Amino acid sequence: MRLRRVELNDSVLDGVAVGTMTRPSSSRLSGEISLSVPPDEVVFGRSEVMRVVRQKLDKVAGANIPVLIEGESGTGKEIIAKLIHVRSPWDTGPFVKVNCPAIPGTLVESELFGYEKGAFTGANGTKPGRVESAQNGTLFLDEIAELEMGLQAKLLQLLQDGQFCPIGAQEDKRVDVRVVCATNRNLEEEIEQGSFRQDLYYRINVVNIHVPSLRERVVDIPVICDFLRQVYSEKFNRPTRPLSARRLDMMQRYHWPGNIRELENLIKRYVILGSEDAITVELSGGNTSSFIPDIPISGSISLKKVTRQAMREFESKIILKILQTHNWNRKRAASALNISYRALLYKLKEAGVPARKVAGSPQSPELGND
Repeated sequence: MRLRRVELNDSVLDGVAVGTMTRPSSSRLSGEISLSVPPDEVVFGRSEVMRVVRQKLDKVAGANIPVLIEGESGTGKEIIAKLIHVRSPWDTGPFVKVNCPAIPGTLVESELFGYEKGAFTGANGTKPGRVESAQNGTLFLDEIAELEMGLQAKLLQLLQDGQFCPIGAQEDKRVDVRVVCATNRNLEEEIEQGSFRQDLYYRINVVNIHVPSLRERVVDIPVICDFLRQVYSEKFNRPTRPLSARRLDMMQRYHWPGNIRELENLIKRYVILGSEDAITVELSGGNTSSFIPDIPISGSISLKKVTRQAMREFESKIILKILQTHNWNRKRAASALNISYRALLYKLKEAGVPARKVAGSPQSPELGND
């Protein structure tokens, strides 16, 4: 796959796969960001659930209507919002993000709607808010459920008539912005609990896009992994080999509670340490329920074969955990497990863990001396 150049910050994929953005110094206060996206095969993969997302996105991108993006944390809701923007007629306008929970409650209103000089102590000049900064572009409200009720009312006014009032202003201002919201909460439950306005929910939920969890689209893991590996290999100047089929199989059977954000962190670790041990330890160190059993969904199965495979995997997890405990000293680990050193090396080979440091790879804790 040919890698498209992307601008890199701390994260290449904010949830689902997409190139990150850098913020020009002139637009930091407004929240405006420049966008760069990777190929569609990385963003949507080959899964049926993401094909549905793509079809809906393509239909709504050109219509100036509010969109609500729902999904678990780390699934890529922000990326879908960016794609709605770049595929819309307003793609030449700014994309302005407001991370609702990241802004202190006392500052949210001034950040969103701005203020006039003298509106409060310290307001020594007029400051436009992010709503005004998104003029002729897209305003992305991430984690909309975090907004307090008073601000929800002002947002409702913006959605109803395109007007808002900065703090301390005497007259309303009019803007033309496309509003996209995202949440990892069930807003209908929030309404029942009295923490979210029902009328605002109907306004922002004209079209709903649900972003599936990574465990619902495990078929896409190989292409996402390869994209991330190439990007971080270039960023960290650490050439790495493609992941083995065994590791990819392990990754496709993992539960991924942190979704693609967790996957990205794992690939970063692999690139930096230069060993697939990093992946094995990470995925084997959790609860056994985090793995999806590799059992065929149709036809007959061999109970003995499946049980033997499960026991091998469980044994490997125990061994890797003991190795971690003993700082990857294999001789001490063998003694702790009450098995011979040769038996431990055999079991590590069976689990796909290299017995020696791979030539040319950086030294890592996983490959410490015996």
